Amino acid sequence: MKKQDWTRRHFIQQLSLTGATLSVLPFASWSSKQPDQQLKNLVDTLIGVDTHNHMDLPYDAATFNKQRYDLAGQLKQSGLTAICMTCSVDRPALLHEGEAYERFLANLNEMDELLIANNLVRALTYADLQKSKKENKPLVIQSVEGGHFIEGKLERIQAAHARGLRVLGLMHDGQTSPPIGDIYTEAPQYNGLTPLGLDIIRECNKLGILIDLTHCSNDAINQAMGVSTKPMIISHTGLATQLGTNEKMAKMMLPRLISKEQAKSFAQAGGLIGVWTHLADTPLDYAKNIRAMVDVVGVEHVCLGTDTKMALANTSQERKSMQTNSSWENSDQGFLYVVVDSLLRVGFTEKEIRQISGENFCMLFAEATKVN
Repeated sequence: MKKQDWTRRHFIQQLSLTGATLSVLPFASWSSKQPDQQLKNLVDTLIGVDTHNHMDLPYDAATFNKQRYDLAGQLKQSGLTAICMTCSVDRPALLHEGEAYERFLANLNEMDELLIANNLVRALTYADLQKSKKENKPLVIQSVEGGHFIEGKLERIQAAHARGLRVLGLMHDGQTSPPIGDIYTEAPQYNGLTPLGLDIIRECNKLGILIDLTHCSNDAINQAMGVSTKPMIISHTGLATQLGTNEKMAKMMLPRLISKEQAKSFAQAGGLIGVWTHLADTPLDYAKNIRAMVDVVGVEHVCLGTDTKMALANTSQERKSMQTNSSWENSDQGFLYVVVDSLLRVGFTEKEIRQISGENFCMLFAEATKVN
């Protein structure tokens, strides 16, 4: 499906109904005239979405019931309207048939309780995101990283959709059973996607689940573009040219980065690419990494996908650096406030910031979750 197949003008008109007006703030005086208040004014009108955010869940009700997560408080602090609340089930290693599905259901049950405790709900449609912004009530979009829970049974996708799943990442670090396709950190074995992988994409298209191609090899991505009738996302990556200053980290992360050529190809098919916070030592470095991606694929194909954790369990505070609102040292404001400030500093316009922060994702989400 080409990106021209849905109308951006109509979509932006819909966004305006949420209160996210496109009026221009006087950013020429940004540095000299109450920057904190101007920043708040802008962020408060954005629909901000982190397209890949993890939850710290144990798969074990006894352990989970002893933990507390301030998800609502951290979301409010972040300035984001929504996160794609993501679980994965392939760590530790899966040992027996059915275990992946057991873990997946355990995670969904824990997330149900987590949302109730935080007075939050899942977004099932774009209309839910509109309502959330209008009422200033953050929410989550249910996501899973890796199709391990399917275990060759496509009917499980429909069951997951009924439980609120709206984003499905085909791959994660460990291979599924049976295999779905090639993972970008492993030697290729399947020439891209297996027949099961292609069937999963078709089923998600039919049900209205957004496909996330992160962790897929280039051949798998290209095959997915050939079969999908809906736009897709690569939710968390960065350009292979943006390696940061930590050589050891850069070497480890390089297989997970996307080349300019592959990024352009995916964008031309209507895809959206999320830039993560990894390999960025400061918010300004992160903004520069976003600028580099925009320069390659165009601003309408870029979004935020941090690969961090919005809320840690009360037993996990020693891992504070993994938390979204603590992505960088000495950050004294919520995530989106810090990021928007840095995007302004590297020259993005207000319109471009609106697109990157959430409008691009909302447009994709609306199309991908539409049931024909």
